[in-house]
Order: sequence, then C-alpha cells, then structure tokens
Amino acid sequence: MDYLAAWMFLTLTILLLAGFPVAFTLLGTAMFFGLMGFGWGFFNLLPMRIWGVITNFTLVAVPLFIFMGVMLERSGVASDLLKAMGMAFGRVRGGLAVSVVVVGALLGASTGIVGATVVTMGLLALPTMIEYGYKNELSTGTIASSGTLGQIIPPSIVLVLLGDIIGVSVGDLFIGAVVPGLILVVLYIIYIITISIIHPEWAPPVRDKRFTEKGESFWLYLLKSLVPPLFLMVAVLGSIFAGIATPTEAAGVGATGATILCIVNRKFSLGVLRTVMETTVQLTSMVFIILVGAAAFGLVFRGLGGDIVLRQFVAHLPFGKWGVLLTVMAVVFVAGFFLDFIEITFIHIPVLAPIMKAAGFDPVWFAILFAMNLQTSFLTPPFGFSLFYLKGVAPPGVSTVEIYKGIIPFVLIQLCALAITICFPETATWLPQLFNSLR
Repeated sequence: MDYLAAWMFLTLTILLLAGFPVAFTLLGTAMFFGLMGFGWGFFNLLPMRIWGVITNFTLVAVPLFIFMGVMLERSGVASDLLKAMGMAFGRVRGGLAVSVVVVGALLGASTGIVGATVVTMGLLALPTMIEYGYKNELSTGTIASSGTLGQIIPPSIVLVLLGDIIGVSVGDLFIGAVVPGLILVVLYIIYIITISIIHPEWAPPVRDKRFTEKGESFWLYLLKSLVPPLFLMVAVLGSIFAGIATPTEAAGVGATGATILCIVNRKFSLGVLRTVMETTVQLTSMVFIILVGAAAFGLVFRGLGGDIVLRQFVAHLPFGKWGVLLTVMAVVFVAGFFLDFIEITFIHIPVLAPIMKAAGFDPVWFAILFAMNLQTSFLTPPFGFSLFYLKGVAPPGVSTVEIYKGIIPFVLIQLCALAITICFPETATWLPQLFNSLR
C-alpha cells in the first residue's frame, strides 16, 4: 500500500502508451485505485473536486480563446499576412522562411491555436516555398515550428491552464512570456539566415512580381494585412497588460474582435458561425473532460501519498535544487515524445509544480519554463501533432522523413531558448515585475 501511488502512475502511463483515450484512462485509473485506497468513501470526495473545476472562473477563458482562434482562421487574416510578408521579405535570401516565422508569431499572438496556424501556413506557404526552390526540410521545419509559437506567445491556452494549476496570475504569465517568445522568434530567424548563407541553394531569393512589387499598392496592402492582427493583439494583450481587464474578460474581447474582423473581411456567414461554434464546443469539451479526469487522478494520487514519494525521490537527486529543475525539465521533455501538451499539463504539472515550489523557484518563471518545454511536444516524433497537421496538407512530394529531419534543428533551438531562460530568469520575471510596479 505504501507504493500504491507509484503503481497508479505506472498503470496510467502503460494505458496511455497503449492508446487508450486520455480522459477515460485518467478517470478509470483514479476510480480503480481510489476504491483500493479509500473504499467507497472515495465517491464522497470526488463530486466536490469536480465541482471546483467546472466553477473555476479563470477557465472560462479557454473556450473564448478557442473561439477567437478558430474565427480568426476563418477570417482570411492568415492568407493576407503570408502574402504581405512574402512581398516584404521575398527578395532576401531565406526571406520566405523569415516571413513564415513572422506570420507564425503574429498568428500566435492573435489566435494561439496551433492546428489552425500550421494547417493554414502549410496550405498557403509550403507549395510556394517548394515552387521557388526551398529545400523541403527547411520549409517543413520552419512552418511546423512557427505554427507552435502560439503556445508560448500570449494569449496562450497553455498559459491559462498552467496559471490555474500552479496558482499564479494568468496576466503575469502572459506578460512574462513575451520576452522568451521573442527570443525564440529571433533564434529562428538567425538560424534561417545563417543556413541560407551556408547553403544558398536551400533558400534562394524570390524574384517574382507577386512578392517583389513596390509602390503605393504594396504599402497599402501591407498596412491592410498587418492592422487586423495588430488590432486584435492590442485589444486582448493591451487590456490585460494595462490592468483594464482580466484574462477571462480579455478573451471575450478577443472573441468579439475576431468576429468583427471576419465580418469586415466579408467572410462571415451563419454557416461559418455554426462551424466555428461547433469546433469550439468540441475542443472545449475535450479539454474539460480531460481536466475532470485529471482532477480525480490528482485527488487519489495525493491521497495515496504520491507527492510524498516524489519528494523523497527528489531529495536524493544530486546538485541540489538545480538537479531537481533539470530532472523535472527532462521528464516533461521526454513525456512530450509520447503525450500531447494537454495530457502533460493535467497529468504531470500538478505533480511536478509543488516540487518546484518547495525548491524555492519563482512560480511565474518555472511556469514559463513549463510552457516552453511543452511547446516541444508538438514537434517531437512519434506523436508531434504539428508534424501530423503538416503532413496532412503537404504536397505529395514531401515525405514524412523530410518533415522529421526538418524539425530537428528547430527542436534544438527551442531547447537553446529554454536554456537561456533558465540561465537568465529575468527574461521571464522582469516584465511582470515592471508592470506590477506601475499599476
């Protein structure tokens, strides 16, 4: 019985790797081991835990941000942005790849939906990059990695969930993620420019009228393409940073703003609204069903003394609290090979976050580290969802092996950005402290 919590975690891991549905595996494992450990009295505890989850006001931001992202994807903003950035950077060697990174960052700051961003850029940018002689590995790696920037650049659903689980302000997380997100964007661009210089044949300059035309029409088109996402960023993030709105209220502003942009772009219809609402309900239901299962799992795991077992294990790690940090980061990174970010967030983070707090780390800082680490789960095979999304829309000439090869440098870049944030905690903590002092 002393090691029942360890057996519980092992059972859950085996069932997940065997392919059983996450939500039902979490809840089923929790109920089985809960009955073993507490008897039928376990069912007296579970309803209150679930009620606490579904009445959490912070989590209302999740469906609103999902609605905002899906509606924005339907508004055609992404296609306009890609064309405008291609016109702006196309003549530079590697310019199209740089434009994809910039668009990924802007869409990440506007939508936060990885699937929509990767699919949109895969449909619009990948055929163009291949047509103009870009190496398949560079093209696919750039698109897949740029599409995941929405996981760290606010507003991010991951940050909303992490803020709730760890118990820190979501607004502070949004502010704290700005600098690490920009570091990641800059590292991507530096890599693309460097590889374009070393291997000029991988990323030739584009000399095409569609991407090199100048004059008033170009600048007008660029302005029209940039204003909508920037408007949405200011509306959502500006209201949070200025202290005017909570993240949940700002999510409502974002959902309304995305709908207005869709109307302005003449893409809105009752059919579009229905599709957006159905997608929002499906994604939200998936998140909350997993969240309920995770709440039950966490209740039983702690009740069986699982957190005590983990603390005893961590106490024997070498190098003190930095050994704890590196071990926790390694566990999250390896888990990303087999689980997606929602599963890791709801299964591992509730267990690992108290250990990090007990070690004396700043909660905002290690929440940002978690988010940056979770971002790699979209890119690491065999279950990297961005790779699946991209393969689904890639032209027939692009192989799965090329997608996997192309993503390796960008995963290493993400780990470099993670290392920079670990070595310099101020990258994640300085901005929140500044904004809090000004309020």
